[in-house]
Amino acid sequence: MASSPVTDFYAGRNVFITGATGFVGVTIVEKLLRDVPNVGTLYLLMRAKKGKNVQERLEELKKNSVFDKFKELQLEARLSKIVPIEGDVGLEHLGISPKDRQILIDNVNVVFHSAATLDFFQSLKETTNINLRGTRRVMELCQQITNLDALVHVSSAYVNAYLTKVEERLYPSPDDPEKIIQLSETLNDEALKELEPKLLKDHPNTYTFTKHLAEHEVANVASKFPCGIVRPSMITAAWKEPLPGWTISKNGPQGFFMGASKGVLRRLPLDPSIIMDYIPIDVVVNGIITTGYYVNSLQAKNGGRPADLQIFHLTSSTYKPFRFELMTDKINSYLHDYPLNSAVWYPNLRLVKSLWVFRLSAILFHFIPAIILDLVTKIGGGRPILVRLHKNVWNSLNTLEKFIFTEWHFDSKRLLALSKTQNLVDKKKFFIDIGELTWDEYFANTILGVRQYLSKEPPKNLEKARRKDKILLGLHVALQLSFWYGVFKLIVCLTGISSAKAALVLPVLYYLFGLL
Repeated sequence: MASSPVTDFYAGRNVFITGATGFVGVTIVEKLLRDVPNVGTLYLLMRAKKGKNVQERLEELKKNSVFDKFKELQLEARLSKIVPIEGDVGLEHLGISPKDRQILIDNVNVVFHSAATLDFFQSLKETTNINLRGTRRVMELCQQITNLDALVHVSSAYVNAYLTKVEERLYPSPDDPEKIIQLSETLNDEALKELEPKLLKDHPNTYTFTKHLAEHEVANVASKFPCGIVRPSMITAAWKEPLPGWTISKNGPQGFFMGASKGVLRRLPLDPSIIMDYIPIDVVVNGIITTGYYVNSLQAKNGGRPADLQIFHLTSSTYKPFRFELMTDKINSYLHDYPLNSAVWYPNLRLVKSLWVFRLSAILFHFIPAIILDLVTKIGGGRPILVRLHKNVWNSLNTLEKFIFTEWHFDSKRLLALSKTQNLVDKKKFFIDIGELTWDEYFANTILGVRQYLSKEPPKNLEKARRKDKILLGLHVALQLSFWYGVFKLIVCLTGISSAKAALVLPVLYYLFGLL
């Protein structure tokens, strides 16, 4: 039976993972424990927070839905390979105690650095500390590790968002990192905010700017040990593993599918003709793990010296492009095939190409219903949140506009070349080629995953939810008829025209209303 070179590489090797409680990090942990039986210890950098120490947070992590199949597969014993290391990339020396640091220096063989702040609205002070200085702190630790066989840094395809066509290479640094660090340390938030436009230049936000700078921190140490950088685009629900549609992330399509299935999100600012670069989480994780193996193998071929820094795009735009126009008519049918029992209204999502048209439609379809529903919730003793949520979306639109209406083309030739070096076992076990992915089937599974893992509705209540969906449809139609009858009576009352003439006006108004 053919072996798996990737599995063989990780067998017996100890791995240090930052960002291990995040979407990417926890999925790396699950994949290594499930598919690399002889992997060594997994050291996870974790913060003590909310009154819980790292051991208590580890127990919480083990209950993550990503591990749901471990009991069925009788793999629960492998969870004992996880060892929490108390620390924080935002603190000096990663906030790791001297004792724990020595353990890492003496025992770690592979480092996956995925910790980052993903907030597009965060201050430059904070993003510099986490994304730039945090990466530098990890690189400092890596240089002290006795037997480091590979480092993989998780970056983002959008670190070069000022370009619309991007290659798998390191682009010139947008600024001097020492200057940015000094400014972030010496200036207060207000003064730094004033400088931001001048510092960011063509970068759309502090996230892409500091993540770009962070790549150069990795490049600075690439001659000392095998290094790789992976650049995922928008990371979405699982294609195949651990289960089709699995997700714990509310970013991107998962978030708006969640709102749409509730019936509270009815309009979305999005041009269906634009390529949206989505990449499933399991492909991302396989790419990270494979890159670790690959950069180490290059060192062996290079006479024991690290090869050049390897950069791979984990993207879909130039290889398996997705546009919402491919399934505009299918989204709502999926929402009704897999409805929520907790839906507050009949789901009906429409895509709006114009930002100002979206703002107008949001007043009618989001804010007015939200005010009514929040009032009902408050009367019932609940916590009203819908108006606040829609306000947050409204306030973020200008910042997100570039990401909503820009089409990027991320070249992935090197990633596809890497997939061709895999043997048949690794092509199946650590798949990174999305050539066989079918987008409509994928998004059907995603909506099912959102239903189960984000909205916390089990498959057993699906029939009950479908019955409720039919009731909501009846109410939705009744409300529509009542609304247009009210408009009809208002026209007659205000204009004094006959009912027959007023009836002729209605189709025009209906058409104009339908544009929103």
